[in-house]
Amino acid sequence: MSRFFGRMVSVGGLLILWALQSAQASAEESVYTDLDLDACVSVNPSAEEEPGGFASLRCEGYRGTPVYFKEFDLRQSVYYGPVSQKIIDEAGETFSAFNHVGKKIEWRLGADGRPTATILRWFIENTNPDTGSVDKALTGQVLVVSKAATDDDPMGCVAGYVDALANPGPNDLARQVADEIAPGFACGVDRPTYHGKRGEKAGEPSYSFPQP
Repeated sequence: MSRFFGRMVSVGGLLILWALQSAQASAEESVYTDLDLDACVSVNPSAEEEPGGFASLRCEGYRGTPVYFKEFDLRQSVYYGPVSQKIIDEAGETFSAFNHVGKKIEWRLGADGRPTATILRWFIENTNPDTGSVDKALTGQVLVVSKAATDDDPMGCVAGYVDALANPGPNDLARQVADEIAPGFACGVDRPTYHGKRGEKAGEPSYSFPQP
């Protein structure tokens, strides 16, 4: 074998190794989109007339992936991907305390480049027990990890919680939950739990989900 041919084999081997590493890295890639509620459209216009400040919106996420946002009585919930109509109409995974979501969605992508899970920050508006009113000093922050629905599996739901104030490196922990737990999470059967430490400001999750 000539030196030139041997060098080509070596370079070829390095290129194959680089391609394999790149494919493996893409299986755990994050991309980000903004959640702009003003750009969303109502999927239930008549609900806006109901008491309690009810809203049901369809927004656009990563590469057109639908994002469904709902609010009732100052409590919000979000679902991702082509979820079933039953989830859009009946599901509402949120927190007992008043709350609102952040404006940046982190999408975790599978090896095929499609979303498998999301991470979104929730702000928990806790009340001061001495005054009975919402106290900004007591506001909690929770990273909510959700399983994204697909065309083959229309079940999307919350898969886990990470207290963003009680854990060092909460984003890394949330990504671990997104990559290791969310893809195999059975919506409507499994119940989401906190991962890592849970502080007093994390809030109490409120679970409402239709039977699969």
